Amino acid sequence: MTQSTVPTAGSDAGDRSGLAGDAVRRIMHIASAMRHYQDVGIAALAITPAAARALHELDPDRPLPARDLAEQLRCDRSNVTALVDKLEQAGLVERRVDPADRRQKTLLVTEAGRRMRDRVHEVMSDSRLLAGLTTDELVALRELVWKVSDGGCPEASGPE
Repeated sequence: MTQSTVPTAGSDAGDRSGLAGDAVRRIMHIASAMRHYQDVGIAALAITPAAARALHELDPDRPLPARDLAEQLRCDRSNVTALVDKLEQAGLVERRVDPADRRQKTLLVTEAGRRMRDRVHEVMSDSRLLAGLTTDELVALRELVWKVSDGGCPEASGPE
């Protein structure tokens, strides 16, 4: 892969709209490449991207009702039921009665689920695209990405 230089002059570099557009296009390109690496890594774990995302969202130390997982995943509860069925069949989670409300079941990450969750976390944290950056550049990038993502909550930064 060849590395291109960052434009410093010209219409795109000089006007704010052009700069922002170029930045967005590059961010989308990076996101696509990261997603590709994650998809390949998740496939190597022999689980689906949906299962990986669910495990990534579950806290092994705090059982969670399936309806809360559905909210975190931003999907319908009926989809989560099928997903949890698959996770349970794979031995990665167990449904347990909630001691605080016996009418409700919570999802508990099993020991096998903890190990798989750790592997999913490694895949989701793949930073090979950033390997060419210095520590100072990584610090600057992290700060800029944090600022753009509204303190870590990009979904809250949309129009109100």
